[in-house]
Amino acid sequence: MATNLEIAPELLESAVAVGRHRSKRAAVEAALIEYVNRHKQLEVVKLFGQIDFDEEYDYKEARRRPCESS
Repeated sequence: MATNLEIAPELLESAVAVGRHRSKRAAVEAALIEYVNRHKQLEVVKLFGQIDFDEEYDYKEARRRPCESS
C-alpha cells in the first residue's frame, strides 16, 4: 500500500543512522513494529494482579514429568 507521509527530515535521517537501516522505509517499518509491540506489552501489563497465582505450583516438577501421548 502506497502511503505518502511528511516526516521531519532530521528525525528520519536520525532514525536511519541510529538503527543502521539501509533505507528510510526500513527505518519507518522498524519504528512501527517497535511501536505496535510496545503497545501490546502495555496490554499485558494491565493483567498484573488479575491472574490467580498458585505459590505451591512447582514448574520444575512439571518439566520433569514425561509428556502424555494422545
